[in-house]
Amino acid sequence: MSAVTESPRGSCVLGGINNVLCAVHRVCPIYHSGPGCCMQTTAGEAGQAGHRTPHFLSGVSTPCTNMLEREVVFGGAEKLRAEIDGALEIIDADAYFVLTGCTAGIIGDDIVSITREYTRRGIPVYPITTPGFAGDSLLGYETAYQTFIDTIVEQGLKREPDLVNIMGIIPYHDPYWQGSLEELTRIFRRLGLRVNTFFTENQGIDTIRRSSAAALNVIINPWLLKGVAEQYEEKFGVPSLRFPGLPIGATETTNLVRMVSDFLSLDTALVEGVIREEEDYVYNFMETIIGLLSWKQFAVVGDANTAVGITRFLANDYSFTPVVTIVTDNPFREADRQRIKERLTTLEYARPPDVFFEADHYNIMQKLREYDNITLLVGSSLEQEIALERNIQCHVMSFPVTDRLVLNRTYIGYRGVLTLVEDLYNNL
Repeated sequence: MSAVTESPRGSCVLGGINNVLCAVHRVCPIYHSGPGCCMQTTAGEAGQAGHRTPHFLSGVSTPCTNMLEREVVFGGAEKLRAEIDGALEIIDADAYFVLTGCTAGIIGDDIVSITREYTRRGIPVYPITTPGFAGDSLLGYETAYQTFIDTIVEQGLKREPDLVNIMGIIPYHDPYWQGSLEELTRIFRRLGLRVNTFFTENQGIDTIRRSSAAALNVIINPWLLKGVAEQYEEKFGVPSLRFPGLPIGATETTNLVRMVSDFLSLDTALVEGVIREEEDYVYNFMETIIGLLSWKQFAVVGDANTAVGITRFLANDYSFTPVVTIVTDNPFREADRQRIKERLTTLEYARPPDVFFEADHYNIMQKLREYDNITLLVGSSLEQEIALERNIQCHVMSFPVTDRLVLNRTYIGYRGVLTLVEDLYNNL
């Protein structure tokens, strides 16, 4: 190992895949791995995302082959077959996905052939062959979607012009994922659209299967799912629209609404009417609290989606002054880094923040110590340490969130921003 990351902001590929599968209704992951992988990936992401764990399967209830020395030497194929048979017998799921841990990936167990034995019999058991060492949980998120495209999503469905898929908000890796998807669903439904989020309202395998009938994929993220977007267009003819960062507040949410409206050629009068009503609702509250939150110089630490969204809102809508933004993702394409940096530095108010890409907690702390003018720090539970050290306000918004319970809370959209302002004031 060439480097060690202190307190990484996520898990391995296995953790990201598990996040997605556990958020889909009635889906059962089956681990072909060592005994610790199940517990660690569940605790590593969902367990630190506001203390909310998956409701269908998680932790010790997740089937796992518990590979040991014997399987390393002789292979684990027979043990995997027995585990799949056991899962089929006791867990009533709509689909089963076999995940490979590092051990299975190293010895090269052929899970594709094994799962094919079941699909040939009409049993929905599918392989995900990306082992844990291949990357981080963000790659796992993309891998899960790619697996859906390869195994679940149907071709040849008739286009449904009022149907959209929302992607880019990662279950559990974004602790506020459920509330955020619910707010976007609420807004889009007001525009006359039907919404696939894949993860809310008990949406499950059938939703994923029919996602190829959508008129548009709306990707709420500055850089993830580039390959998935290309696959949806090439294989199913579904175009994608990318909104680079969480839409926090009226300005950014209205921008998103108009982008979707223009792309789908929605009724302009209807759309503008919804915008007027939603903005009026928000600003009627905002104008009653002018002055309650005094001017702040702020720093942000978080994933790209959160960092872009909160920086732009606090600077453009709330007239606070950005000092530094530290993005904890590690985009591997230079174009993605530039897109993120552009969104963070092209602001309507004040000077742009210094922007860094850093995942190591020690380095993040050292970087924050270089700025003695910060009065508000928006980050994760990890950043509370330096906030106490510097005696400044800290608001926990990005992963990991270990000091509060998060159910369907959100900070995005028209309604979520009111919760954000409340929390900022109540945390003074």
